[in-house]
Amino acid sequence: MTTDLADFLPQLDRDIRDRADWGRVADYIPELARVDPAQFGIAVALADGTMISAGDARKRFSIQSVSKVFSLACVLGRIGEQIWTRVGREPSGSRFDSILLLELEKGRPRNPFINAGALVTTDELLTGRSPRDALSEILGFLTAATGDGDIHIDKHVAKSEDETGFRNRALANYLKSYGNLKNPVDYVLGTYFHQCAIEMTCEQLALAGRCIAGLPGAPSLLSEQRARRLNALMMTCGHYDASGDFAFRVGLPGKSGVGGGILLVAPGRASIGIWSPGLNGNGNSQMGSYAAERLARVMDWSVFRSS
Repeated sequence: MTTDLADFLPQLDRDIRDRADWGRVADYIPELARVDPAQFGIAVALADGTMISAGDARKRFSIQSVSKVFSLACVLGRIGEQIWTRVGREPSGSRFDSILLLELEKGRPRNPFINAGALVTTDELLTGRSPRDALSEILGFLTAATGDGDIHIDKHVAKSEDETGFRNRALANYLKSYGNLKNPVDYVLGTYFHQCAIEMTCEQLALAGRCIAGLPGAPSLLSEQRARRLNALMMTCGHYDASGDFAFRVGLPGKSGVGGGILLVAPGRASIGIWSPGLNGNGNSQMGSYAAERLARVMDWSVFRSS
């Protein structure tokens, strides 16, 4: 398997650059608008401890909504199943920043991976502590998960999001109006914007996903049950209103971010970090989604395989 993958990833990188079908960067966040869309990286951490990568796999990028997986992991570790009284576990079928369902369902977000749900998760992480402490917990989780202390927040991206995050402000205030934010709105938003501005490489992201994938030798940060919870939510809600199509095409749990990153999990087999900053119409990485589909098919890693 290792030899095949070592041959396949560089070929995949070449194929993607030949296609040059990059999509559009998230231009509503000024700092992300400056990123060249014509970039691609992929890294695969295998169950035997091998790391295989290709392309721009060591280039740092803003993980954006991929961070929601790790903030939720921290909250599950702190309060467990209690979080589900405040946020649901169902796919939204709507854009990640939509307010429509939040209004219809009286301030309880559909799931923790849309923006409104992530704001509730961040709010829970803030309870009884400062924004600095909450962010330190997420960064501490990532440091422990990767074994790499060189993971930081891009303050320029955080500032850019703060200056243009009007829809997130609307969502936070709407949640507050229903009593589903315990902390001051500005605290929650500031923490959330900085959380989304964490920057990582594909290789770091692949390492961080090992505990979710249940790989041998991964740091013991999640119980088996909580890892299953995260896998289920990534499969059903990880790509917003394109989650069903991603599950159909790829067949693996994944979480995307508008920075172009995708954390992909092949349970028991591999953890994968993918990055290409150009997005498709659903706000997911265009070439990253293509790469995920190719990888899952070539390696036969779908969770729906018969054996």
